[in-house]
Amino acid sequence: MNIKALFMTLLLAGMLVACQQTAPPASTFHATDITGASFGRGFELTDHNGQTRKLTDFRGKVVALFFGYTHCPDVCPTTLSDFALALKTLGADANRVQVLFITLDPERDTLELLKHYVPAFYPTFLGLRPNVGQLQALASEYKVVCQKAPGGDPAEYGIDHSANTYIYDRQGRLRLLMPYASGADTIAHDLKVLLR
Repeated sequence: MNIKALFMTLLLAGMLVACQQTAPPASTFHATDITGASFGRGFELTDHNGQTRKLTDFRGKVVALFFGYTHCPDVCPTTLSDFALALKTLGADANRVQVLFITLDPERDTLELLKHYVPAFYPTFLGLRPNVGQLQALASEYKVVCQKAPGGDPAEYGIDHSANTYIYDRQGRLRLLMPYASGADTIAHDLKVLLR
């Protein structure tokens, strides 16, 4: 066997071995992929304009849903700011994303307050307000941990709460759990993947 034939045989053998090895596919998301999760199946709440909203109302858009409250000193404004910056990088595709902010503090967060607070971060953001009974059911459905943290004045309490954002694809399926402080670039990347 000449050198050329030997080289071709080794090359073909190497290609066959390479074809048989299958590496696990790398995730295209930066956030935690929770596709197929059996929680976070939906809601029916009043938005800051007084309109009843369901998750199905936003079918065709990527939906980012975050639980927080307007008196929150850090986590909530940071998250809303990060999503606003992410949407600004999407250009026209930003119209295909809906950010929803569900208050954990219906006692203080009136529809009027939500109407001024939430869209201040980005004009299309919507605030949603559950009543106390709905809030308990939502916290259970979305596995949200929240509890009042008393302050010096009984009216000036905080709320300790989980800080992940739930992201749905355009078909209304829960796909991602975006951790707090992921940053606008990471959020924009994952939104773009879901918008493809």
